Amino acid sequence: MKKASIITKCTLGLLIAGSITACNQNKPASTTAATPATASADSKETIVFINSDSLSAKYAYVKDMDKRLSDKGNAAKSDIQSKGEAFQREVAEYQKSAATLPADQRQTTEQRLQREQQQLQGYQQNAQAELQNVQTAEMTKLYDKIAEFTKAYAKEKGYKLVLTYSKNNTNMLYGDPSLDVTADVVKRLNDAYTKDSSSK
Repeated sequence: MKKASIITKCTLGLLIAGSITACNQNKPASTTAATPATASADSKETIVFINSDSLSAKYAYVKDMDKRLSDKGNAAKSDIQSKGEAFQREVAEYQKSAATLPADQRQTTEQRLQREQQQLQGYQQNAQAELQNVQTAEMTKLYDKIAEFTKAYAKEKGYKLVLTYSKNNTNMLYGDPSLDVTADVVKRLNDAYTKDSSSK
């Protein structure tokens, strides 16, 4: 669902920014080697950043979440459309026979159709509200997952600040590529997600 994907991308930028972590100020960083294009674990840097656009595109959990939301949205849309078409058929049938019906029967039928239309509108509003609640719950769960991971990651690496970069978020216009830990973060998140999924 396009809307879910856009919400996901916009929210990722905010949620990672909310995961700024200050831990282990005196703890030396570990001596694990890294590729030149990313911040290494033995680097003296204490500030790094994650590209939230790449995280959104490459984190398997986000892809699965988008699919769940899309499937739910499509099912709700199909259900509402089906109910709406049934109501339209009922209205069309009434209109065909309205001229031959007694006045009291016409009035009763029109009142019933009006109630059904109001019920259908209420059903649509409830379905949209429920979908919005599901989206909010999914985004909260995603936020918690990434915030928890970022806190542990910063502690392990000795980082004092983890920023986020996104084309939709102009708060950070540039970051030296050596401070970009996105590839390592995505790999670790995907490894953890695969492990969690296989254990279920």
